[in-house]
Amino acid sequence: MEKPKKKQVLLFHCVEAEELALKVAAQSDLIQLQSINWRSFDDGFPNLFINNAQDIRGHHVAFLASFSSPAVIFEQLSVIYALPRLFTASFTLVLPFFPTGSFERMEEEGDVATAFTLARMLSSVPISRGGPTSLVVYDIHALQERFYFGDTLLPLFETGIPLLKQRLHQLPESDKIVVAFPDDGAWKRFHKLLDHFPMVVCTKVREGDKRIVRLKEGDCAGCHVVIVDDLVQSGGTLIECQKVLAAHGAAKVSAYVTHAVFPKRSWERFLHKNDGVHLLLDNGFVPTYCESHRQQSSF
Repeated sequence: MEKPKKKQVLLFHCVEAEELALKVAAQSDLIQLQSINWRSFDDGFPNLFINNAQDIRGHHVAFLASFSSPAVIFEQLSVIYALPRLFTASFTLVLPFFPTGSFERMEEEGDVATAFTLARMLSSVPISRGGPTSLVVYDIHALQERFYFGDTLLPLFETGIPLLKQRLHQLPESDKIVVAFPDDGAWKRFHKLLDHFPMVVCTKVREGDKRIVRLKEGDCAGCHVVIVDDLVQSGGTLIECQKVLAAHGAAKVSAYVTHAVFPKRSWERFLHKNDGVHLLLDNGFVPTYCESHRQQSSF
């Protein structure tokens, strides 16, 4: 049986994702980079133009998006809604970071689950000649969010953990690495992907008005401990975990997150040594775009 021929893909991208799109296109001759004129009218609303629109008819098309702030979502959605209507053979939307993923539930009446809102907006993408749009997201905060999307969009959830595993095996004394999870949620999400490493699990307990990080289970004494989570905001939980792990004898503490958000320059908290244990943040999957600086460092 003959192998199916590989498909040529026309790759469009937003302004923020240009550097990443260039790297992706360089990986294969079957990926052809396309362009969009991202302009604005005097009143600030977008004035957009898809170059060579007639030439994409019958082709497989992908769009690399970055919803780094509410300000850019409207202009990108305008293009995302337009591309499948140009008689494309198929349409794939690559959104590495689903920014409202951590707001996926209501804890009391009045809470607005904005993860559901964004999912509904994306579910309105028109179908192409090839059928529903494929949506690729890396390490979405909660897997059950796949049920927030409508039937006209097919979510594909990928993970950056294979990149982490590759990096861990390259480290010296990789046999002394212990994986730590900052809470039960992270353990449930990732432990099956890292089950060949020893593990420790932290937990948050309430003491009065404060929530304190404690070591729930596992032994990290004398080991290089790598904290694993899907995203980091201010970094407060990582720092508290580092203190607990160091107190239990960790020789070194590092951290991996797929999405380093770091609002208000909170990455600066990681630029110092703390009690002899160097806390490093390794942003394993680079396509997360945000306005803040992204600190990358090797273990």
